[in-house]
Amino acid sequence: MEAETEENESIEENEKVSENTMHITVNGTVLTATLVNNSSVDALKTLLEDGPIVIDMKDYGSMEKVGGIGTNLPTNNEQITTEAGDIILYQGSALVIYYEPNSWSFTRLGKIDDISKADLKKLLGTGSVQVTLSLPE
Repeated sequence: MEAETEENESIEENEKVSENTMHITVNGTVLTATLVNNSSVDALKTLLEDGPIVIDMKDYGSMEKVGGIGTNLPTNNEQITTEAGDIILYQGSALVIYYEPNSWSFTRLGKIDDISKADLKKLLGTGSVQVTLSLPE
């Protein structure tokens, strides 16, 4: 009975983790991002329930990739100093993936898990890149 309880707790924990994650596919590489808890993320996950979102992203300021998401999401702006891997909503309608630090009033969406700054910069490349956002299955 105890083993069954532990197994059920493990399943519940895995479901909580998957509810709080998103996949980001860049050049065929699937990354996992851990999402924060705010109304912006809730709205983004609602969009993703209808299927993946493809975003054409371009370099901006030698510190980030930015691209329009095609709709406006609620904002939860706060003063943030970004780090490599941070995923930010900018002005309610643009998704930003940072690979260098920046300080501004942004809405934090989450952070890409388990990737170094150097690997992230290499994966995103120079110039434009197409990124696909999706929910884990």
